[in-house]
Parts: sequence; structure tokens; C-alpha cells
Amino acid sequence: MAGGNPLFNSKTFQSDAKGTVGFGSAAAQQTVQQNQYSAQQLQDMYNQPSAGPLQTGRMTVNDVVAKTIICFALVIVGAAVGWQLPGLMLPAAIIGLVLGLVNSFKREVSPVLVVLYAIAEGVFLGGISGMFETMYPGIVVQAVLATFSVFAVTLVLYRSGKYRATPRMNKMFMIAMLGYLVFSLLNFVLMLTGAVDGMFGLRSGWIGLAVGALAVLLATYSLVLDFTQVQEAVEHGAPEKFAWRCAFGLTVTMVWLYVEILRILAILRGDD
Repeated sequence: MAGGNPLFNSKTFQSDAKGTVGFGSAAAQQTVQQNQYSAQQLQDMYNQPSAGPLQTGRMTVNDVVAKTIICFALVIVGAAVGWQLPGLMLPAAIIGLVLGLVNSFKREVSPVLVVLYAIAEGVFLGGISGMFETMYPGIVVQAVLATFSVFAVTLVLYRSGKYRATPRMNKMFMIAMLGYLVFSLLNFVLMLTGAVDGMFGLRSGWIGLAVGALAVLLATYSLVLDFTQVQEAVEHGAPEKFAWRCAFGLTVTMVWLYVEILRILAILRGDD
């Protein structure tokens, strides 16, 4: 009976099977032996463990941790520069803002731009931290400890499943963020025009503390969104390069959280 495989229907295979050509018959036997050996090799390969993320180029949690540590280290290096050269604070803030927007809307993550963002934000943080430290000695240490404490507590709650992102919370987060941004922009304009006094403008006194507390809550939920992004990216087999985007998101949130905590401490310790 003729089979469906073209190889089995070929004249060469039929001649070898009938033994009409001596060399062909021997070759056929050798081919069978080779095919059996290949089948054994395939079976051995099948029995081996499945390829992990490292072998397939997929992102792992360790990739995100490594990239985030790099970003944090660059922020610290930049902060050391900004602390010594406070005049670079404003240019660094502008560069950091531009790079932050570019990285946020760029379709494919660029490790170079993420690194440059971390350095620029570090210079900005160093300048503003040095300024506040001169006014309120010890405030930087307090702000750093408070920032990493919030990060640690948020991470523990997320890992325990008690603090998760939900569609309803996401909507509330977006509404609150919009309100926060509008208020901050209005306050910035009023301060530039001299319509309001004080170091923080409208963000002084109890209003400043209330807005600061809201900002810290928003930042903690932003951390939850960052953790969720990492988890979902790993589960869906995102490429290893995506770890840079996750590290960028965590860096942005931590910078924001630190600045807000620093501002709250300054209000509490100042005349405002």
C-alpha cells in the first residue's frame, strides 16, 4: 500500500527496500541504525529539564533586582555630585524630567536613557538634600530611612497578598493623581508669579501636610503597580531587556517618595 510520505514512495527507497542494489541495501541498514541513534538522542533531550528563563532570554526577578540596584547606585553617585555642586540641581531636574518623559513614552526601553535618568535625578536629589540639610540638620537621614521603610513595608504587604492593585483602586489612583498634578502645577505657577509666599507656596502648614500625606499614599500604590508589572512580566515571559523598564519605574517612584517625605519633614521642622 502506498503511504503518504513522499520519501517512502520514491524510487530510491523502493529499490533499496527490494535489495536490487547491494550498496543501497547496506546504506539502508546504516540509515536505520543512524535513525535509531538519533531517536535515542531525542529521547535523552526530551528527558532533560526544560529550559529556564536564563536559557531562553526571558526576564527574571533577579534581572529586575540587579538593574534596580544599578539605578539606585547611580542615583547615589549623582547625589554625591549634586551635594557638592548644588548649582547643578535645577539643570539636573529639567534633564531628569525630560528623560523621565522620554523613557515613559518610548515604545522600546533604552538602558542608556534609564541610566542617564538615574544620574540626573541623583544630582537633583543631592542638591535639594544638601539645601534642606543645611536648614534642618539630620533631615536627610530621616527622609532616607523613612523612604526605605515605606518601600519595605509595601513590599512585605504585597508579597503577603494584603496590598494588591485592583481595577477600582486603579481608577481612584488615576483620579487622585490628576488632582495632585493639577494642584502642584497651580502651586508652581503661583510661586513663580509671587502670588503666594513661603518655601512651598500653598503646600505649607496643614494643607502641605495633607497634600504630602496624599502624595505618599499615591507613591505607595505606585510601588504596588511597579511590583505588579514585574510579576506579570515574569509570568508572561517578557524579554530580559524589559527589566530595565521595571527598574526605571521603581526608580521614578522611589525618587518621588523621597522628595515627598523630605518635604513633609521640612514642614514639620520648619516655621511653615
